[in-house]
Amino acid sequence: MGLFDFAKNIGNKIFGKDDDPAEKIKEHIEEDNPGIDDLKVVYEDGKAVISGTAKSPEAVEKVILMAGNARGVEMVDASAVVGAQPSMEIEYYVIQKGDTLSGIAKKFLGNAMDYPKIFEANREVIKDPDLIFPGQKIRIPK
Repeated sequence: MGLFDFAKNIGNKIFGKDDDPAEKIKEHIEEDNPGIDDLKVVYEDGKAVISGTAKSPEAVEKVILMAGNARGVEMVDASAVVGAQPSMEIEYYVIQKGDTLSGIAKKFLGNAMDYPKIFEANREVIKDPDLIFPGQKIRIPK
């Protein structure tokens, strides 16, 4: 599995200049840990390296998005995660200005009322379905 790219200057501000970014990213993930045991995070120059043992492919996908959607992170490397690996069939989407979850659902799932499926697939990344932001990367469920 390779690197995942993100917008470095967009995202949730979870660490400041005096914080240890690796520790803050780890704390952020552990608040809603989707299924990574023995989680470790290393951060250097905008790159977060995640390691641990995954319980499912979805857990790895969500951890990548949780770390990558943090302001200051431009790349996430989860190649050190053992166990399940992200599905090669997963589709990611970068939210654009003016997007809504219902609009995204209509575009990808064919029905605007299916927006709860997108919300549920990204619950650890999207805390409120009305609060998404341009540049945020999310999973599109199949």
